[in-house]
Amino acid sequence: MTVLELSLLFLLASVLGVVLFRILHLPPMLGYLAVGIVIGPNALGLVPDAEETRHLAEFGVVFLMFSIGLEFSLGKLRAMRNIVFGLGLAQVTLTVLATVIAGSLAAMLIPFLAKSTSLIVFFALGGALAMSSTAIVVKLLTERLEIDSKHGRQIMGVLLFQDLAVVPLLILVPALSHPTEDLVWTLTLAAIKVVVVLALLLYFGQKLMRKWFHVVARRRSQELFMLNLLLITLGLAWLTELAGLSMALGAFVAGVLISETEFRHQVEEDIKPFRDVLLGLFFITIGMLLNIRTVVDHIGWVLVLLIGPVLLKFALITFLARAFGCPGGVAIRTGLALAQAGEFGFVLLNQASDLSLMNPLLNQLVLASMVLSMLVAPFLIQYSDRIVMRISSTEWLQQSLALTQIASQSLMTRSHVIVCGFGRSGQNLSHLLEQEGISYVALDLDPERVHEAAAAGHSVVYGDAARRESLVAAGIHRAAALVITYADTPSALKVLHFAHQLEPNLPVIVRTYDDVDLEKLREAGAAEVVPEILEGSLMLASHALVLLGVPISRVLNRVRETRESRYQMLRGFFHGADDADIEMGDQGQVRLHSVTIPVGSRVAGEPLGELGLELMGVSVTAIRRRGIRGVDPGPDARLMAGDAVVLRGDPEALALAEERLLSK
Repeated sequence: MTVLELSLLFLLASVLGVVLFRILHLPPMLGYLAVGIVIGPNALGLVPDAEETRHLAEFGVVFLMFSIGLEFSLGKLRAMRNIVFGLGLAQVTLTVLATVIAGSLAAMLIPFLAKSTSLIVFFALGGALAMSSTAIVVKLLTERLEIDSKHGRQIMGVLLFQDLAVVPLLILVPALSHPTEDLVWTLTLAAIKVVVVLALLLYFGQKLMRKWFHVVARRRSQELFMLNLLLITLGLAWLTELAGLSMALGAFVAGVLISETEFRHQVEEDIKPFRDVLLGLFFITIGMLLNIRTVVDHIGWVLVLLIGPVLLKFALITFLARAFGCPGGVAIRTGLALAQAGEFGFVLLNQASDLSLMNPLLNQLVLASMVLSMLVAPFLIQYSDRIVMRISSTEWLQQSLALTQIASQSLMTRSHVIVCGFGRSGQNLSHLLEQEGISYVALDLDPERVHEAAAAGHSVVYGDAARRESLVAAGIHRAAALVITYADTPSALKVLHFAHQLEPNLPVIVRTYDDVDLEKLREAGAAEVVPEILEGSLMLASHALVLLGVPISRVLNRVRETRESRYQMLRGFFHGADDADIEMGDQGQVRLHSVTIPVGSRVAGEPLGELGLELMGVSVTAIRRRGIRGVDPGPDARLMAGDAVVLRGDPEALALAEERLLSK
């Protein structure tokens, strides 16, 4: 099979697999695993288990570690230190210890384990089983709007420590594989290498990285920026591999260095396509390692290795979460979300296999159980509320108390405002409402913010505004208005759905970042949508006009007309290089684009209404002819060669419209 044929096969299988799993509302990562199983040498045999493919797939892990490094910040770590270095450290340590103990006991009873395994193998297995899937868990929590919930914070803290723990585990496993008499020297040498390499990279890299990125960014070339990013990531990965350490460590350090610069968010968007595609290839190669026949022949052991570790991690994490002061429901949800295996578990398992530490049969059984646990994970998280209700005897009571607290706050209020989210915007709104003598009830999911604000006398309670019960308890049937103060469209749509069901005539005001989702929110029932960027532009223009001597009554009329036309005049902008930081990957952003009609164009002399631009989703905002600019031309306006036509639409529609106007 040629390289082109192999690439086409991978692409076709990946597209079909990911589409299928997307239809089933499952993470695409599981689709990649399934694709690898099907096309691999142990099933259909369409793709051989080539070493070149594995080497390419390793870059997926490199870019994943780079992304983890980007998320690593001392401020974030300091804020979550009790969870990360408390619950996270305890979970990883005790999982490894429990695996070593359980493996050693099993080796005494099972002959093939006794002959071909050792404490090093069980240590590697413990490290692999201690990991949970960041990709699956974060995606599902984000979709369920639970990232900022109590259990969401616990889960994210543990996942952060797991990601950090991978670095020493990737160093320790090969070091422990050396002969016992050389073990102390090997570990000492590895520790020295790590300290020296990290000290050099972090000390000198910290000083050079920001300056170098500024030099590259000033060239205003997206291509150069991307080349520089790949050079730094792969270059540091190569340096750490040259020092006898893992490539993943170098990529992690590269991410940490860039995370301290102002280019972090742009870098994160730039690297995402490479990371996701190569990580998909990595999971395909993992799936290719799975031998279905071996799994079927030893299905009993596979189920034992599936159920045992999942129950162990669930029980251990739930117990530890309770020990660290979490309520029963929060602890159980945390345990359910983290009970499955993770992507870094495959990395550690693969490393142990490459070092010939593990019996091939055991490797297959563990691999199969890990894949199955990841397939089960979405269902555990999806039905976590029902599971918690059955297991925790106090969960019903706690939820009832939470709703009672919300209801008691709103019980004596009437014609009040329900404020969804008590961040800066919500707090500013509450101050203005208080000055006007209008009562309000605010719902927020940040327990620290709620505690401090409530202690200061604000009418704020802990509650999820995207839940029907919370809105009822907040007195939606007696409210005069509802305001969504956070710019999160999926959550806002959920709140609008329940608000419309409960009180169809209740006016709802929604905050959004820009005008991308303005129509969607309007159609969902929002009475008013306030786009931050457009309102900021409007206020800036108002102040400028007043200072230039324009009568304030005329300025206010302009502002009113703009708002009544749903910001139509302000929607869309001419895109430039400076917009790259805020517009990365946003294909839905409405933009303005100017096209000059060339001599000999087929559209010259034709009226605008017959060009079909509106069918493409494009409108003409102005035509400039011989230095004279005409705004909002009608459908009967005819174009002439040399006209500069100003178009408004999303990037894809603008490209089609430009092609239409330039055709000869």
